[in-house]
Order: sequence, then structure tokens, then C-alpha cells
Amino acid sequence: MISVIGLGNAASAIAEKFSNLTNYKVFLLGSKVDKGANNFVLKSYNHPEEYEKNIPDLSNFFKEITENVQFYVVGSSMSSNYTLGVLEQIKDKKIDLIYIKPDTDLVSGVPKLVENAAFGILQEYARSGLLNSITLISNINLENILGNVPIKKYYDTLNETVFSTIHYLNYFAHNEPEIGVQTKPADVCRIRSIGALNMETLEEKWFFDLDNVRDLCYYLSINKEKLETDGTIHRKYVDILKTKPRNAFRNISYSIYETDLDDFGFCVAHTNATQNNT
Repeated sequence: MISVIGLGNAASAIAEKFSNLTNYKVFLLGSKVDKGANNFVLKSYNHPEEYEKNIPDLSNFFKEITENVQFYVVGSSMSSNYTLGVLEQIKDKKIDLIYIKPDTDLVSGVPKLVENAAFGILQEYARSGLLNSITLISNINLENILGNVPIKKYYDTLNETVFSTIHYLNYFAHNEPEIGVQTKPADVCRIRSIGALNMETLEEKWFFDLDNVRDLCYYLSINKEKLETDGTIHRKYVDILKTKPRNAFRNISYSIYETDLDDFGFCVAHTNATQNNT
């Protein structure tokens, strides 16, 4: 069972998408969430300092939280000022934080300062081991990958992409592949990004452009009928992966899974290098 926490209204919109699936326990914290057993209504303030001085006591709210936690936060949201205070209250758990980076080119003033601080501090939390990992996702990158997205469906389309991607990666992490073994990244490589794969070429379309990648883990989901009848698939993908740049500091691993759907896949990149906020 994975506990999914959405901190803030935008992050809660992502986290809520897990609520209809088994194996997830969802906790929503935001100023606009409906009251409920696993929903906590946060107060809003005008200045970041007020958030830090008014961290709510969530000990009772989180009493049924599980050992494994996926924590969603959107960088420029004012509620992200609660992040460190909330993390402190669940610091005994294994926390994988998913950080959604907004388009900051037209963001200024306090929201930009909030984003700059959150982006840097949370990466350092991961590097120090206070977080199991931080996965960086850029809304700009997602929009470029998805193409033209109607305004009315903009955020829901991006949120659905994040939700489905993380859900499939969770599935891969808890199921045995048909073939292949994932190399465990070094403990210091706790900063991550995800890439959607072109299944013909294994070209990656990154959710965030990560610098100084140390480990690349490819997850390939192949249609069941193909796996049963096509004897060329394994050699094809192994040959492509062998052409990927690698050295003593850059490892590549892969695993292949069965699906009833059309072929799809993801790559997860890991690094120990703090990313610049550009």
C-alpha cells in the first residue's frame, strides 16, 4: 500500500486521481479540498513566513499513513510553504517526492521566490537522505510532449499524464518483468526525471531535462501477443540500448513487461547533481 499525499490544491488534483485505485491511500491537503476523513483544509496567508509559523498538527490526520509515501507538491503554490513542516511530521516514512515545476517565465514576485526556494531546498533534502527521492517534472516539458492542449483541459490533461506515468512505474516496481534486471542506482543518486519512450527507437521525451545523469532505467511494456510470437523483440531493444552513451559513471539497465495494451515505455534517469532553476 502506498500513501499518496497532495499538498496544495494543484497537487491534490493529481493525488486525487489515485483514489479510485486499490493499493493507494490518498491524503489531500488544500484550501479548496472538501472536508473528509482523508482531506485536510489548509489556511491561506498573504506571506510565506505566515505559513511557516502556522504549520498544522497533522499527527491525527496521518495516523493511518503507510510506510511508503509519494508526496506531490507544485513549486510556486503558496501552500508549498507548508512542505517542510508537513515532511517533518512524517520523517520516519520512506518518502518519494514528486515536484511539479510550473512555467516560471511569467511568474514574478512572491510566487517566484517561493518556487526558487522550494526547488533548491527539496533537492537538498533528497541529497541528504531525508527524502528517498525527488522526481522533477516540468509543466513546459509535458506540454511540449503532449502537443496542443485545449485551455479548458490543460491542467487535467497534464495531471492525468503525471498520474498514469507514476502509476505504471509503481506497477513495474512491484511486479517481476518477463526479462531484464534493473540496476539499483547509487544511494547518492536521489534526484530523478522521467522520459516517455518512442517504442520504435527508444528515444526519450523527458518530463524534466536532467543534467549529469548517472543511471538510466528503461521500463518497456510490450503487448502480450507480440511477446508470444515475435522472436526479434528482445534483440532489437538490446541492440538499441547498446548504442546509448554509457561509461563508468553512467549505467543503463532495462526490463520488459507484458501488457494487453499497445506497446509503451518509460525511462527513469537518476543523478546526484543538484539541478539549476532555469
